[in-house]
Amino acid sequence: MHLTSEEERALSGEQGRGRQKAMELLTALGDIFGAERLISIGSAQVSGASFKTIGEAGIRWLEEMSSDARTSVPAMVNPLGLDVRRWRSMGVGEEFHTRQMRIVKAYGAMGLEPVYSCTPYLAGRRPRRGQHVAWAESSATVFANSVVGARTNREGGPSALAAAIVGKTPEYGLHLEENRQPKVAIELRSVDSEMTPLAGFLAGRIAGNRIPMITGRRLSADEHKAFGAAMAATGAVSMYVPDPDGKRDRRQEQEIEERVTLGPDDVIRCSEDLRGADDWDLVAVGCPHCSSRELRSMASRLRRRRPSGDQDVWFCTSRRAFALCPDAIKVLRRFGKVLCDTCMVVSPIEELYGATATNSGKAMVYLPTLGHQRTSFLTTSELLEAISRK
Repeated sequence: MHLTSEEERALSGEQGRGRQKAMELLTALGDIFGAERLISIGSAQVSGASFKTIGEAGIRWLEEMSSDARTSVPAMVNPLGLDVRRWRSMGVGEEFHTRQMRIVKAYGAMGLEPVYSCTPYLAGRRPRRGQHVAWAESSATVFANSVVGARTNREGGPSALAAAIVGKTPEYGLHLEENRQPKVAIELRSVDSEMTPLAGFLAGRIAGNRIPMITGRRLSADEHKAFGAAMAATGAVSMYVPDPDGKRDRRQEQEIEERVTLGPDDVIRCSEDLRGADDWDLVAVGCPHCSSRELRSMASRLRRRRPSGDQDVWFCTSRRAFALCPDAIKVLRRFGKVLCDTCMVVSPIEELYGATATNSGKAMVYLPTLGHQRTSFLTTSELLEAISRK
């Protein structure tokens, strides 16, 4: 991989040990994937923020990096394992909190913004169309590539941090136009809005490592968020091509290898397969983090109802969305905890609950494994009905 003279100086250690280690990681990654050069990025989004996922070894690595490494582009962090302000109300223990705050301190020392969200595009860091970024959160990379039209690979936590420090990333994968062409066309035929997470769940299984073209429906921003998150969890690709009207160009038409239709029967069967028992300890919404529009919508539907009190409820969101709708937050707090900085997937949920109901296709993949939960998928309407009464 060709390096500029400035990049060579960074790699040799002339600009500090932290920047040198970041360059070593990026050049090794570039060599593995055959990148010819490093390219400048507009922002970074770093995963590996919860103590649950990185452990003590991860903390020590971050603390070592933070001794002299500093970010050179705007950078945000993925959700933590707790709400920084309301961790006690979650039931998180002192030991977990202490270790989690060491992670927060290390990232802060390196200059990352104290915004802990899986939806950076809703929290003040929406890239421009065509802009190169280095994002690590799977659902965020899909949204950036597919909806915004930015360019990013699905980075690992260390590579995203290295990119944030250097301000560059290797040019390979989805940074290159030839690697952004769809291979399979998936038509969404009469799929209800609340079943969009399951459509994404199935689309990921169909696509595998192929970029899909999604036709048949024009998705809203929140539907894109839910669809892409589920697709990235069940598939191995960080992009789809939205084409609701089927107006693909000739090159795309030639690249399509398979055509699949997903209809109501498909998502209903999927829903039935993912519907577990109704003895939930927790109802969890917000994977990815709820937008302000979603918070307001849920609050509107619950405003004239009372809590059922049958289970605990988490509404997970970003601090920006939280701040935008104080009236909705007041309503939702009557029914459960409105949490920022965290989500059910990366929290120590297994120490607190055993069975969780959610409206997230992504959470249905990770909660049984990472969270050791018995899970049930329900639509948003079903969950709101379950946690409330007239």
